Amino acid sequence: MLYHDKRLQYPVRVEKPDPLFARQLQQAIGGIEGEIRVCLQYFFQAWGARAPNNKYRDLLLNTATEEMGHVEMLATAVALNLEKAPLQAEEAASDAIVGAVMGGESARHVMEGMLQRHILSTGLAAFPANSDGVPFDCSHIYASGNIVADMYCNVAAEATGRTLAVRLYNSTNDPGMKDMLHFMIARDTMHQQQWLAVVEELGGAETLPIPNSFDQSKEHTDYSYFLMGTQRDGKKPPSGRFSHGPSLDGRGEFSAGHFEPLGEEPVLGPARPHSGAQREQIDRRMAAE
Repeated sequence: MLYHDKRLQYPVRVEKPDPLFARQLQQAIGGIEGEIRVCLQYFFQAWGARAPNNKYRDLLLNTATEEMGHVEMLATAVALNLEKAPLQAEEAASDAIVGAVMGGESARHVMEGMLQRHILSTGLAAFPANSDGVPFDCSHIYASGNIVADMYCNVAAEATGRTLAVRLYNSTNDPGMKDMLHFMIARDTMHQQQWLAVVEELGGAETLPIPNSFDQSKEHTDYSYFLMGTQRDGKKPPSGRFSHGPSLDGRGEFSAGHFEPLGEEPVLGPARPHSGAQREQIDRRMAAE
């Protein structure tokens, strides 16, 4: 169950509305690096969590709810940045006020660069889509039921989210927007750390490989820690911590080398009649001729 507080998680203010920046902010709402993604990811991980200790479920629920607050902040920021946006051709052609608000840019240029759904679909408000107007479709929400696998997915999500937030910070000169983003960047820092802390608490490298409940003797152990070199120019595979020395889980030794294919060239049977293939594909004798 969720509860609502009318107050925003952190102040959101815009000194000089910028419809083009409103479009960029949509990526932080409905992009694959955005807040809807992590919010739903953490909720579904929590709702499906199976563990003797519920503290990780509680941690996920707390952070998912926090991320919903970030969506609210960003949606507010989008609306505030759209307040002086030109809405029709007449404004774009003659409204000097719009040009002044936009820092001297022509209103027509602003209108052309805006996300048009902000005008046509939402009445100058945010919506669940990215900066190109593509709706968020949940295809990047990862909730595997494996707590460690999910934590690594969460670190990656927060890392790409923080990268986006930093790029947005560098894309605006508005003091209010920079203030909001410097808070969100700090939260991304914490979230990266907390998910890694969960991995450490569960055993760190000893949780590898994931899932660690599978009997490794059942896998082809000759290739469990082998860096496969697939280049055909005579060069060796890259060398590093990943190519020699003990594996991170302490259960093997890294090695590297050129790899020759172990299988054969695949030969499929003839195409089936009525499959829409050419006659030559269906009849092997015709193909041989």
